[in-house]
Amino acid sequence: MSLHGKVTIVTGGARGIGRATCIQLARQGAKVVVNDFESDVAAESIVAEIIADGGEAISIQADVRSAEQVGKLVETVKNTFGRVDVLVCTANMGVHATTFAELPWEQFERQLTDELKAAFIPTKAVIPTMMAQQFGRIVYLSSTEGRDPSPQYIAFGTGKGGLDTFARYIAQEFGPYGVSANVVAPGFVRSDDPLMISEEEGRVVGSFTPLRRIAEPEDVAGVISFLAGDDARFLTGTYTPVTGGLIME
Repeated sequence: MSLHGKVTIVTGGARGIGRATCIQLARQGAKVVVNDFESDVAAESIVAEIIADGGEAISIQADVRSAEQVGKLVETVKNTFGRVDVLVCTANMGVHATTFAELPWEQFERQLTDELKAAFIPTKAVIPTMMAQQFGRIVYLSSTEGRDPSPQYIAFGTGKGGLDTFARYIAQEFGPYGVSANVVAPGFVRSDDPLMISEEEGRVVGSFTPLRRIAEPEDVAGVISFLAGDDARFLTGTYTPVTGGLIME
């Protein structure tokens, strides 16, 4: 249990990769704060599952794009647990498939703003505590679209590319304070949302992936929990694609 006693905040923790990450972190001994903006019911169900499995968790509803709401979230966590050790940013800002020719500036700007706010504001909120502790782990969920473009995902991919760069600057500036920042970039991940990838598309992509399948949310969560734990203590500024070998670094 390499995260025993560590206080972790997972934004977007009520579904998909965020949900799997909350469960994995709890199994590693972390005290988990499940954040979600849209569904407090879904977040509470994960808290109940973690507690039933012998773990410790609470849920806090907040929009990660709001400095006021995130500030209150972090203050609640500190009042409850006394510290903040790990921040995992998995909040999903949505994906809109549009060619550049059809893409209005307003939609492009909104995608970039939401993606970067979802990282900037939670990071800004936890950094003072992590600096005072001389310890912190931050993991950002990106996407291979940020480095390996796909048709019609220019806004999403550009936002994720900005996130990748942002993480390296955080790693550089706050490394001297014992704070690491790393990026996990999944490719195709199985999802309950058929708009993300259908079963047939998953089979096709899996057929030419070296490991012969697409990722499950738990595959990505395992990498996130590793980067949050003690075994990754000398890693910062890294970018890890989780693609089963479809994209290799």
